[in-house]
Amino acid sequence: AALAEMGKKVMIVGCDPKADSTRLILHSKAQTTVMHLAAEAGSVEDLELEDVMAVGYADIKCVESGGPEPGVGCAGRGVITAINFLEEEGAYDEELDFVFYDALGDVVCGGFAMPIRENKAQEIYIVVS
Repeated sequence: AALAEMGKKVMIVGCDPKADSTRLILHSKAQTTVMHLAAEAGSVEDLELEDVMAVGYADIKCVESGGPEPGVGCAGRGVITAINFLEEEGAYDEELDFVFYDALGDVVCGGFAMPIRENKAQEIYIVVS
């Protein structure tokens, strides 16, 4: 939020199946995920960028990838699907100064590492709590 307050263009991509990464920025309980919207629409190809992206505090762009129900598959699939969708729809425009991927620390399948593995980041910072 501080970067956005300084005039930087910021996007947060929640890569946690709980879909709570953008909750405070949006002042809401939870944002509807890319995977949930794709399931409702039939496929991710039936979605528009405006369907999955919300704008929160200080014009921060927010997206939650989501994933399958617990115990029903690899949650990393949601991350892969969401990031590919954002790329295809032009979400990573040149105006953005920062894109934050909030990913799980205990990577149990490859999807959560996609932002790193696929060179989606110029710099990587690991924050633990």
